[in-house]
Amino acid sequence: MKTGERGVVAAGHPLTAEAGARVLRAGGNAVDAAVGAMLVSFVAEPLLTGPGAGGYLMVAGGGWEPALLDFFVEAPLRASDGSAAELRAIDVSFGDAAQVFHIGPASCGVYGTPAGACEAITRWGTVSLAELAAPAAKLARAGVALNAGQAYIAEILAELLLSTAECAALWAPAGRVLREGEVLRNPELGDALERLGGEGAAPFYTGDVAAAVSGWLGERGGSVTGEALASYRAQLRAPVRVGYREVLTNPPPSAGGTLLAYALGLLNRRPGPPALGEIVAAMEAAQSERTPAFVDGLGEEGFLERFLSSRLGATTHISVLDGEGRACSVTCTNGEGSGVVVPGTGIHVNNIMGEQDLNPLGFHRHPAGRRMPSMMAPSVVLGSATGEVELVLGSAGSNRIRSALLQTIVGVVDRGLSVRDAVEAPRVHFEDGVVFAEPGIDLEGLTGDVRIVRFGALNLFFGGVQAALRQGSRMTGAGDPRRGGAAVSA
Repeated sequence: MKTGERGVVAAGHPLTAEAGARVLRAGGNAVDAAVGAMLVSFVAEPLLTGPGAGGYLMVAGGGWEPALLDFFVEAPLRASDGSAAELRAIDVSFGDAAQVFHIGPASCGVYGTPAGACEAITRWGTVSLAELAAPAAKLARAGVALNAGQAYIAEILAELLLSTAECAALWAPAGRVLREGEVLRNPELGDALERLGGEGAAPFYTGDVAAAVSGWLGERGGSVTGEALASYRAQLRAPVRVGYREVLTNPPPSAGGTLLAYALGLLNRRPGPPALGEIVAAMEAAQSERTPAFVDGLGEEGFLERFLSSRLGATTHISVLDGEGRACSVTCTNGEGSGVVVPGTGIHVNNIMGEQDLNPLGFHRHPAGRRMPSMMAPSVVLGSATGEVELVLGSAGSNRIRSALLQTIVGVVDRGLSVRDAVEAPRVHFEDGVVFAEPGIDLEGLTGDVRIVRFGALNLFFGGVQAALRQGSRMTGAGDPRRGGAAVSA
């Protein structure tokens, strides 16, 4: 746990967190720090994010009107049904659980991170994008030694990393996937970051980078066209507000924030800190709402209000707090990546269209141009007395995001845990009649017909929460050890 006077940054990699803290020390605000950290995460955490990814960024506090910037992946415009290239299924083992992912050109959606970075700096930034991008570009050219967390992710995604010659050239230059301590270099990514800083998002959506991406994918049966890239825009939305203290989170068309708000609302009906059985019951209730009607309704005007009022009565992540009371919470994902690295661009394109968690009704079912219904939920908790930001957090982890955030918020708000203790506490996750549990949790209080899968240690399966907490003038942060997270003070 780190404390700081100018602010604190919690992120999924020490280099990412340090990049954000460096911006704060130089006088930048929370958004400057978050974007600077985000660009470095493209280099330090390349299996989780990058310029071919998508995400969300929330701001609040210090005079900023709470807002959510949506730059998540969009379903591509297409003339066909998107299945010209078959999705390739791969099995990924987390040790005590396994999951199927789908990769290849047909898994790629329209990326949003270049547009998101530019829009965030235009709206709230004080430091030029060129200045923020320079350290990331330098790092990409010099290379980053894989730490234990990134090496583990590379190991479990080895089949993906060897699926194309271009991806293998980056990740297995000696014929096997890079291991801990070995250096990953991507000078073409460095060039792309430098261009993003100097030219903005235009090359990635209407220029030569867009042409290279759409051409490469199109020749291999993908559905991301030049038209789809040219029409992409980052969108500003009003956050979901839920009365569990005062939590702000990701609104529709994201599914994760809505389901997190629903689960918190259920817990808010009960006095006192919720017991484990109540937390699992809230998880189960939230999961049961992921029906065809729910998924279809996410894109409708007024869906959030209708959904919550009728029931409640009333994915890597970076969290930043600055010395002026402002917060920025940004979550980005590349899925696992599609395995498609576009020559000359340094871009590993996302596989969001092949993510089963985000396509519960089947693949290629979302209307063209629609934002995909992500589970990501960058969130902020406001103080009940002051209305100012107290806790800023978010997580990676697909379907486990909402359960990870739920338990972290309960830990800080209800149980009075330090931010580090709340992030590092063992977690449970409910899905499809199964309770997955890390060691250290007493499961005796659970009732009902559920199957229990016990993990032998803390595991990245349960997400990666990065959080920062303000208590008066004291700011502390914690990175999730499950995914090699770190917190750095400024």
